[in-house]
Amino acid sequence: MKFTISETIPRTALVTGGVRQLAMVITLADAGFAVALQCQSDADLPTGVVPLPADLSDAGQTAGLLDRATAALGPIGVLINAASTIERDTWDDATRATWDMHIETNLRAPFVLIQHFAKALPPPHEGVVINLLDQRVCPHLVSYTLSKAALWTLTQTMALALAPRIRVNGIAPGHASETGDEIGRAALAILALSSMTGQMIVPDGVPPPAA
Repeated sequence: MKFTISETIPRTALVTGGVRQLAMVITLADAGFAVALQCQSDADLPTGVVPLPADLSDAGQTAGLLDRATAALGPIGVLINAASTIERDTWDDATRATWDMHIETNLRAPFVLIQHFAKALPPPHEGVVINLLDQRVCPHLVSYTLSKAALWTLTQTMALALAPRIRVNGIAPGHASETGDEIGRAALAILALSSMTGQMIVPDGVPPPAA
């Protein structure tokens, strides 16, 4: 399926999440986007993909990431917040440390990057933010679950705050479709649907129950 993406969106993207997001990065590159990927500098990347090492648990490194991507590629038209920290904690053993670790990477870092993205995008360009979400409620992943639920609320909040020039949506992969190819195609669909904002795509790959 071929998607038509508005020319008002610069063909540049910043993706967080390291080499786990490589299939999605390739999908974007194949669609004509120059891509910067938050990952280790020695990562094995396709030609043209710019590696940007950054620790998103470090507020200073997060704050500087968008400027580095802009310096490498020019004005960024697409921001995909796909980085995620996930470690086990439960109601009785969660600590301030596990709480802060998940909130910093999974919620605050996306918020800071969206702030910088929105401020940096020059008119009359339009932009798109895509946050990778998780609908699961996992009692053995208390801090992670809460951080991802809050990220969905942030997605809706920023969609209202930044409309109409910047659209903000989410993708919540299901167990049966957690592949970069599928997520990449969902991202292209969001980019092409020019009226879509504040919404979530759930490409779970699960057929409806039999009648």
